[in-house]
Amino acid sequence: MNTTMEATQNEQNGQVNPPDPNPRPVPRPQSLSKNAQKKLLKQQKYEAKKAEKKAQMKEQKQRDAERKRKEWEEKLAALPEDERLKLIDSRKELRRERMEKRSEERGQKIQKLTEAKETGQNIVVDLEFSHLMTHSEIHSLVQQIMYCYAVNGRCSSPAHLWLTGCEGEMETQLQRLPGFDKWIIEKEKQSYIKAFSDRKDDLVYLTADSETVLHELDPTKVYIVGGLVDRNRWKGITMKKAEEQGIHTAKLPIGAYMKMSSSQVLTVNQVIEILLKFLETKDWKDSFFQVIPRRKRTEGDSENCQEVDGEDCEEETEKKKRCLEVPSHD
Repeated sequence: MNTTMEATQNEQNGQVNPPDPNPRPVPRPQSLSKNAQKKLLKQQKYEAKKAEKKAQMKEQKQRDAERKRKEWEEKLAALPEDERLKLIDSRKELRRERMEKRSEERGQKIQKLTEAKETGQNIVVDLEFSHLMTHSEIHSLVQQIMYCYAVNGRCSSPAHLWLTGCEGEMETQLQRLPGFDKWIIEKEKQSYIKAFSDRKDDLVYLTADSETVLHELDPTKVYIVGGLVDRNRWKGITMKKAEEQGIHTAKLPIGAYMKMSSSQVLTVNQVIEILLKFLETKDWKDSFFQVIPRRKRTEGDSENCQEVDGEDCEEETEKKKRCLEVPSHD
């Protein structure tokens, strides 16, 4: 109190206290172990490599577009006037047919997602951990959510997705996504506990720390996925939260079908995509091997499966790129 009064008096007298030569460091919630530091460094290198590859792909796409434009202009220049007009009309007709097909697909997607609000499996992304993440980690989670929404819209039996605890920077970054305000998804500032206050017994938090194994998806239950990037800093945080709230927990039956190279902690988009795959196939093994990257599986499991790692295969990269092209709903 005396220090505060002195500082106030100094300010009034035009004096400014000099900076503390030995400032106390800001305490961190948890210090990183050597193993966690190695994983963080590995992740940072991977993100840097991914960003570089993305920039290269963007440049290549621009070069391809320019090349095709020149080829088209040269082709038109070499044709007589009547044939040139026919070719232009043909191209316009092809574009029109493509637009009509996209419009039809968009309509079907809207219909499926609207029906899922009433009959689909409820899946919640818990966004109440944003205060524990950096700006880049929040950005990463936003990208994962966008991917989840796109994949869900392409499912034959989509789920009904919820975003709860959507506030602050998380909400700001989500609002920047093209067409986000038209997404057929529940966006709640309040927590899932309040959003489902009359269905607390139906809430099931999915966490790798649970002792309960999830064998089937119960359509009457609401499954919650923790929206947290870099869980190595916050081990057990979702399990602890669920226990404090007195709600059910469960973990995916990964161990029954494959061996993981490290922990069974997956990204938000991987968990949700696995759930969506299972809703369609009713086959956990197929769902796991289609979604979980090879780098997260042991060598034996990788050799026995023909699926490819999304980050290492151009075909899978194209798949993700198509999924991320989320059209707005007019």
